[in-house]
Amino acid sequence: MTTYHFIGIKGTGMSALAQILHDAGEKVQGSDVEKTFFTQASLESKGIPILPFSKENIEEGLTIIAGNAFGEDHEEIQAAKELGVPFFRYHEFLGEWLQNYTSIAVTGAHGKTSTTGLLAHVLSGIHPTSYLIGDGTGRGHEDSQYFVFEACEYRRHFLAYEPDYAIMTNIDFDHPDYFTSLEDVFSAFQEMALKVKKGIIACGDDEHLQQIQARVPVLYYGLSDGNDFQAQNVSEDENGTTFDVYVRNTFYDSFTIPGYGTHHVLNALSVIALCQYEQISSEDMKHISEFKGVKRRFTEKKHNDQVIIDDYAHHPKEVEVTIESAKKKYPNKEVIAIFQPHTFTRTRMFLQEFADSLNDADQVYLCDIFGSAREESGKLSIEDLQGRIDGAHLLQLDETSVLQQHKDSVLIFMGAGDIQKFQKAYESL
Repeated sequence: MTTYHFIGIKGTGMSALAQILHDAGEKVQGSDVEKTFFTQASLESKGIPILPFSKENIEEGLTIIAGNAFGEDHEEIQAAKELGVPFFRYHEFLGEWLQNYTSIAVTGAHGKTSTTGLLAHVLSGIHPTSYLIGDGTGRGHEDSQYFVFEACEYRRHFLAYEPDYAIMTNIDFDHPDYFTSLEDVFSAFQEMALKVKKGIIACGDDEHLQQIQARVPVLYYGLSDGNDFQAQNVSEDENGTTFDVYVRNTFYDSFTIPGYGTHHVLNALSVIALCQYEQISSEDMKHISEFKGVKRRFTEKKHNDQVIIDDYAHHPKEVEVTIESAKKKYPNKEVIAIFQPHTFTRTRMFLQEFADSLNDADQVYLCDIFGSAREESGKLSIEDLQGRIDGAHLLQLDETSVLQQHKDSVLIFMGAGDIQKFQKAYESL
């Protein structure tokens, strides 16, 4: 019996995979920096040991799974290579593990995590299902029929997978520190499509996904005519969003989801299409209405007379749809955006697009750019973004009390860095 040792166990994908192996009866441990991350509560609740990084952690009898954020010069990776114990990168191990199940990869520039969570929720109510969600949530089941997992395009890591099915939500230019252009991103998705073994569920409203070539059937979903699965008669009320689904122009059924905004309808439609293809009844799919969401995706709480929303949005399109959702759900409240850009390369590439998206909010506060360890800051600063947004303010960690002036408002804390420390500072006033 080996023990699986995760180098960088607090990473979102890593912590989810560690939980899956633990739930499947394997011995699991890991190491990471000592800073607290939102992923570690789930690990601790399952009694999975988390050690500080040290080459002394590496010993005979371990199987090493290393997070992709860590280079070959990391002390534990070097120790593992020297000792000669079995060694995998995260995506390599996952690619082998999922061969045991009917695997469903969820990929796309935006919406991966929410769609993976929604699909896992629906399938888990019907069959034993294992899932790996990019919010750090993972669950294994010894009798699993399905394995639902988030497949990230960054550095083409998703090419390590050969899933039975793939849901493709959209193609957009992101990760400019790796991809050179939108065409480069498309080529990665095209290569991924050729690895799928049974079928692809793709958003037909996305012009790039319409160009995808595959060796398996491609079913298209969306709001526009011509899609195999089409949502019509979309309406919103205080309970969420209701819509009718038509399969090849024939009425199929009506569904209600708790979210607001077109992107939530599209996510749900992809799940309905996959389930229908797998011959799951529409009645079983109705559990879609009970979905509570995933971590850091429009996560809401009340704070005095305000609504506080925590969201991982870090691309202009994600910022735009998060603000849109808040305005649709709370049409009579002011929407205040508190945004921390994530990486200098992304901020530089999308400077005007970020400004345009944030201008949809009633008021904007900006936090300093959260840089990646892999990049240099250059001459870019948060003031470069501030100058493009009408009336935007800079927010300091020790001055969050300024947000108290927005009575009966919606405050959205957005970003993929450590924006949560600003939210925590504000809530503790």
